[in-house]
Amino acid sequence: MGKGGYRGGFSGGSQANMMRQAQKMQQEIMKMQQELEASEFEFTAGGGVVKAVVMGSRQLKSIEIDPEAVDPDDVEMLQDMIVAAVNGALKLCEDKSNASMAKLQSGISLPGLF
Repeated sequence: MGKGGYRGGFSGGSQANMMRQAQKMQQEIMKMQQELEASEFEFTAGGGVVKAVVMGSRQLKSIEIDPEAVDPDDVEMLQDMIVAAVNGALKLCEDKSNASMAKLQSGISLPGLF
C-alpha cells in the first residue's frame, strides 16, 4: 500500500480515551449489579393477602400469606395469587435492572461501538 494508506485502528489518544471510558463503564456496571443484588422487590396480589419479596439476584426471599387467603375449597386461587405476586416482584426487579443499564449506556459514548 502506498503512502498515506489506511492503517486501521485509532490514534493513540483516542484509543486511550476509549479504554478509559470502557473501564469506567465496566466499574459502573459492577457497582450497579452489586446495588441491584442487595435490593429487595416486593409485590402483593389478591388485594394484599399474598406478598412476595424477591432479591435483586432474582431469588425469592419470602412469601407471606394472610390466613384469610387460605380456603381449602379454593386452593387454585391461592396458587394463582402466589404466582402473580412472585411474577410481579420479578418484573419490578427486571424493570429496575433495565432502567439502570439504560442510564449507564446513555452516559457513556464509545466511538465506533454504538
